[in-house]
Amino acid sequence: MSTRQVRPRRSAGPVIAVTGAADGIGRALVARLAGSADIKKVIALDDHRGDVPGVTWRVVDIRDPQLTSRISDVDAIVHLDIDQSPETDHRERRAYNVRGAQTVITAAAAVRVRRVILITSAMVYGAEEGNAVPLPEDSPLAAELDEGIVGDFLEIEELAAMAPVAHPGMTVTVLRPAALVGPGIDTVVTRHFEAPRLLTVKGCAQRWQFCHIDDLVTALELAVSGAVTGRLAVGCEGWLEPEEVEEITGRRRFELPAAVTFGTAQRLHRIGVTPAPATDLHYVVYPWVADCATLREAGWKPSRDNAEALTALLEEVAGRHALVGRRLARKEATMATAAGATVAVIGTAAIVRRARRKRRG
Repeated sequence: MSTRQVRPRRSAGPVIAVTGAADGIGRALVARLAGSADIKKVIALDDHRGDVPGVTWRVVDIRDPQLTSRISDVDAIVHLDIDQSPETDHRERRAYNVRGAQTVITAAAAVRVRRVILITSAMVYGAEEGNAVPLPEDSPLAAELDEGIVGDFLEIEELAAMAPVAHPGMTVTVLRPAALVGPGIDTVVTRHFEAPRLLTVKGCAQRWQFCHIDDLVTALELAVSGAVTGRLAVGCEGWLEPEEVEEITGRRRFELPAAVTFGTAQRLHRIGVTPAPATDLHYVVYPWVADCATLREAGWKPSRDNAEALTALLEEVAGRHALVGRRLARKEATMATAAGATVAVIGTAAIVRRARRKRRG
């Protein structure tokens, strides 16, 4: 009787490439796909090697046209290498994000990768006082194309829309998550919950919808399998009212007129005090809840509700302090809190100038 060891049969499923695979959402996705019996092979792409076992690592700059040589054996590619940091210069961030998506699409077309999966954000629907709650998934993209991160997402959405026209036979799926929470997520929205009080605009009630990265990963898995296609929202079912957010966070709201809120934020941004333009504040004071109809119809359910996702966010930001999107040192945070919430927002520039003078002195 032969003692030759029988090698396990390899899956007849697709070969999937994932960009940004070493960290964050990309790392979580390749780890999940590596354990799937339906996937033949996972190609992990990043500018450095990660620590997920059971995948094939290929070190590459996703903006490099030589990306084609790294994905020639791929059936589908998921592009997750996106910079969302509030600290990155907006010109550098825009160039990186748009060039990256463009290179991935072009390289995929060159080697006949027929399925491309991108992520943007439900922010592309725009945050406005008069928004329906929830917004239908096929609502027009009403966000403003400015220097904020939503401008990057809008440009990626345009690339996604043009790709099947420029490259017949290519299918592009775009996932639009609600406010992302989870390990490593640092955005203007998460920094809103690092403040001592919750900024609101007088006369408008914000509604909050979140998306934990674990749930984004399971939605991406459905997109990889082809179970969902098109443009689809991803997030918890329903939303949280302001009173529920106050109860969960233990933080009280404070109200300012819209003109004061956005006028002050724009001045602070203009002089370099805050990282994000005033329009980014729309996403913490106006609703942008989306109906996740496509995923719901496919049988997908988030593992967390909005309250649980917000609790996870609070655990991540514990010990951090921010105002109007700007991360503060402990002493600055103490000064801002002592000044009172309204005064803190208006007086952030003075606090920062005082701290800078002290450092120079």
